[in-house]
Amino acid sequence: MRKYKCKYDIDFQNIKEILDFTVQHYAEKTAFIYKSKDRKTKTEISFAKFRQDIDTVGAYLIELGLKDKRIVVIGPNSYPWMAAYYGIVVNVGTVVPLDRGLPEDEIINSLRKCKADAIVYDDSLTMDFEKISKMEGINAHTLIPMSDITQDKLPGLRMLVEKHRSQFKIIDKDAPDIILFTSGTSADAKAAQLTQRNIASCIAAMRKVEPIYEDDVVMIFLPLHHAFGCTGTLMFLSNGCTNVFCSGLKYVQKELVEFGISAFFCVPLIIESIINKVLKTAEKEGKLEKLEMGRKISKALLKVGIDARRRIFKDVIDGLGGKLRFLISGAAALDLKILEYATDFGILTVQGYGLTETAPTIASESYFYRRPGSVGHAMPGVDVKINEPDENGIGELFARGPNIMKGYLDDDEANANVFVDGWFNTGDLARIDEDGYIFITGRKKNVIVLKNGKNIYPEEIEALIDKLPYVVENIVSGQEDGDDYRLVATIVYDPEQFKEGDDIKAIVNEDIETISADMPKYKRIKEVFLRTEPFEKTTTQKIKRRKVKVGE
Repeated sequence: MRKYKCKYDIDFQNIKEILDFTVQHYAEKTAFIYKSKDRKTKTEISFAKFRQDIDTVGAYLIELGLKDKRIVVIGPNSYPWMAAYYGIVVNVGTVVPLDRGLPEDEIINSLRKCKADAIVYDDSLTMDFEKISKMEGINAHTLIPMSDITQDKLPGLRMLVEKHRSQFKIIDKDAPDIILFTSGTSADAKAAQLTQRNIASCIAAMRKVEPIYEDDVVMIFLPLHHAFGCTGTLMFLSNGCTNVFCSGLKYVQKELVEFGISAFFCVPLIIESIINKVLKTAEKEGKLEKLEMGRKISKALLKVGIDARRRIFKDVIDGLGGKLRFLISGAAALDLKILEYATDFGILTVQGYGLTETAPTIASESYFYRRPGSVGHAMPGVDVKINEPDENGIGELFARGPNIMKGYLDDDEANANVFVDGWFNTGDLARIDEDGYIFITGRKKNVIVLKNGKNIYPEEIEALIDKLPYVVENIVSGQEDGDDYRLVATIVYDPEQFKEGDDIKAIVNEDIETISADMPKYKRIKEVFLRTEPFEKTTTQKIKRRKVKVGE
């Protein structure tokens, strides 16, 4: 059995314990930095003040009669969002963070599904919550705009803390205090019930294996309503890190430099954007050949135990703020070429894996457990196995541990499908190598089964197509062909990668034929459809595969 090189060994039991720990160790240190909407001024919040604001918001909500109620929080990432979320989960009742990017009808359906009693909403949202609260099947009659809990309002509410402190809830680490909706449309999104222990166990495990330090400055731009973003931010807080709210995706590069960002959680799209910009700049300045030579030299030095990467690529690191050292990618597979570049530049880049239902982390690489293409080992305290593996060792990935949800809200059928003899069925196909590294091969529901019984994992072919320089993203699907299926690829391409007058269709077809030539006949792409419009995605940038209409 492998032994983890643990940096910390605190087995947190609940979220309140984590937040109290941060005050005990980092009280006067800056926990959050955020800019005004015009980006001209910035506000810094200490760990002590954050903890105080959590209690103030909790007392305010209890004053409104919301003790032990189910409360929705909806809005963009912001400090008031964080104060509301933790004020609810630590002091009041059950928190239900919703994706503010959902269409109004899906938000209404989510409110009905979770039977929320109140809504804390960002004032910037245009939907009419007053009208929604009066709809049939909606119990959320108490509406609280986030402007009621901004920094200029909180001091006046401090008196409520002493009035209601005795009413703050007693933490039951195994109670379903967090309800998170899985990605999907209102028809198939499920409400996963997470406990404080689920979240705390994930944070304790990540602290053991990831190199996070209290002088790290972290950027927050993953949506906080999502388990990956919210749990990740709490993990950084538990280590005493300063967390900077990103002003928007277009400001990522500027704020990496402005704040000296050293680490963050992100989706592959962000890492790919950062690395591609470095490469394009090098090409534009005629330095691409020099950059590639630097990679060869640094790799040769590493073989003899000399790590000179950050010195060799000082210009690259300085262009990213001078401090960037650690990236944790999740939600989708990271292009291995991009991963290699980031690593070669001296930026430790690891991939993690998990689901909303697992709070979210099941597995992750770390600086001492890495293998290209894998998502690392199972986290400390988490067991995994491959259920009914095929001849290639591929089967559904099952997991069990303290991070597994209590179950889906009011959905016995779904619970019966995912809980099998004490194990949680992730629905993902994977294999585990002889050293314990987990390789995700796709979703079971995406597998294309041919009449001859052959299974095709579309993600495997998509990864090959993604390597073409003009491919932005692609989907491989099975199209009915008589009583069987044929494989087709729908490709989103970058027109700027082609010259004027190029026969784009012919070039793409030729490249796809080259890829197909190295595969068995049943895995070969029979037709390609091209488009420039991106696929519809979730807020964590996962393609909504079922929304992709072949040929459009």
